[in-house]
Amino acid sequence: MRYSSKFDFIKSSKYFIYFSILITVLGIGSLIFVGFNYGVDFRAGSNVDIVLSKPVAKDEIDKLLAEKNAGHYTLTAGADRASIRFDDILTDVQEKELKASITEKLDPNASMEINTVDVQMARELQFNALLALSLASLGILIYISFRFEWRFALAAIIALVHDAFIVISVFSIFRLEVNLTFIVAVLTIIGYSINDTIVIFDRIRENLRFAKIKSPADLAALVNRSIWETLTRSINTVVTVIFGALALYIFGSESIRLFSLAILIGLVAGAYSSIFIASPIWLALRSKAKPKSAQKTPATTS
Repeated sequence: MRYSSKFDFIKSSKYFIYFSILITVLGIGSLIFVGFNYGVDFRAGSNVDIVLSKPVAKDEIDKLLAEKNAGHYTLTAGADRASIRFDDILTDVQEKELKASITEKLDPNASMEINTVDVQMARELQFNALLALSLASLGILIYISFRFEWRFALAAIIALVHDAFIVISVFSIFRLEVNLTFIVAVLTIIGYSINDTIVIFDRIRENLRFAKIKSPADLAALVNRSIWETLTRSINTVVTVIFGALALYIFGSESIRLFSLAILIGLVAGAYSSIFIASPIWLALRSKAKPKSAQKTPATTS
């Protein structure tokens, strides 16, 4: 099969790189000037999850909270569920009054779960989340360096960080809530992204064994051919996972909706970064490597 007449991934990668740079710059700006919209998991406060036995309008819950002078809060309401996130930690008296008001005025069969996070616990959770992401990236770097070579490892880590930061940027720019499920989503994305990248890199390494590389163009053609040979597998994998994540986003509860959204964004980013980010970076690193020249033989005298 001739791959030269097909779509040139390497030549087209610059457009995807430009797009990623744009999102990254916007994300950095958003993180510097706006920051994250932290959920209760990463800041002090109380989270009240309510399971309703009948539909209750969001306006009714808002009205009830206004009557109670509940302070600043964020309300997310669905057909039979509601989640209230308070910036302040509720006291025992406030918790009892809130439960009594909801059962008396909204739904007598409502059940509630209240979780409270203090400042020290929030900081500890932030530190542990960053530590988990750092250790995961370090472990992947060590594995790929041992399994392949440092150029593959460096390209894979750049693509991995790219995928994670695309999700982080989108959540910061659109002020989406960041909580523990967000960290789980980012770790899941890292695992998916590196798996997809490794499949392409393994095919590149296999093709290198039998290829006669005489110029950078030959190397670029080899990378293109390797991508084409793994493209069907990559498409099938990402489409299958996207269907699952999309179903969770549409039909899942409010508590996992942002998790599903983060997975969807990461899947799209990971699908194109393996092809248009990781592979071109490896090609650039490999092209700059000095060719292994034959040992010079001593001159013979006649």
